[in-house]
Amino acid sequence: MRHIGYHRRQRGFTLIEAIVVLTITAVVAAVVAIFMRTPIQSYFDVSRRAAITDTLDTALLRISRDVRLALPNSVRVSADGQSLEFLRTRTGGRYRSATDQAGNGDVLDFNNVDLSFDLLGAPLEMVSGDQIVIYNLGVPGADAYEGTIAGTPHVRRAYTGVSGLVSRITLATDTRFPFDSPGHRFQVVDTAVIYRCSDGVLTRYWGYAIEPVQPDPPAGGQSALLATQVSACYFGYAPGVTERSGLVTLQLALTSQDETTRLAYQVHVSNVP
Repeated sequence: MRHIGYHRRQRGFTLIEAIVVLTITAVVAAVVAIFMRTPIQSYFDVSRRAAITDTLDTALLRISRDVRLALPNSVRVSADGQSLEFLRTRTGGRYRSATDQAGNGDVLDFNNVDLSFDLLGAPLEMVSGDQIVIYNLGVPGADAYEGTIAGTPHVRRAYTGVSGLVSRITLATDTRFPFDSPGHRFQVVDTAVIYRCSDGVLTRYWGYAIEPVQPDPPAGGQSALLATQVSACYFGYAPGVTERSGLVTLQLALTSQDETTRLAYQVHVSNVP
């Protein structure tokens, strides 16, 4: 029996076939890229907008929380609306206005220079550098921003006692308080604060000297960056009709890649001294 062998012809692909395959692949890839470009671009756009909105929201929330701690009648804004300043209260309480039935207690005297007074209620945590403010009306003669002059009544006086929990407040000796608070309340101010927009940057300043005229920017103290790429900024303040509260308006806009996102907040502040 004869065995017949079969020889198979081994073949590859020609150059033309390779070019055709590459061309078809390129066309398919281009079509896929066209359809994928929009969703991918939308993803990056949404991510960028979310990041900008988060920055805006964080900055405005920080300002809102700070402003709610403002000393009554201490909020002021610059003429161009680019700067907001206030005196921040850290704590407060009530001072003794009369002795007890046994005649005991250190009463705060408004007719003469008084070096100390007792607290009513729980002790307060006091620190060096605190300022005691009583009945700040924000008007000449009762303005916490006014400079202290020896012998002249002033609503703000320096605390000179020890740091820690105290039941008696010790004061500087240079002046007296001009007005008795109807509720016998006092506030403890620890610093002045400014939020300022300049050259596309929003900055917070604190720890500087309290000045009669709003500094722009303040000298000394500390500062912290809140936001960059600021394209629009406005601070406004309107005292309430009854002057027992005020309304602070905060508007901020950030621009990234020719796209602008804006947010606006309004914050009520108490003006009851």
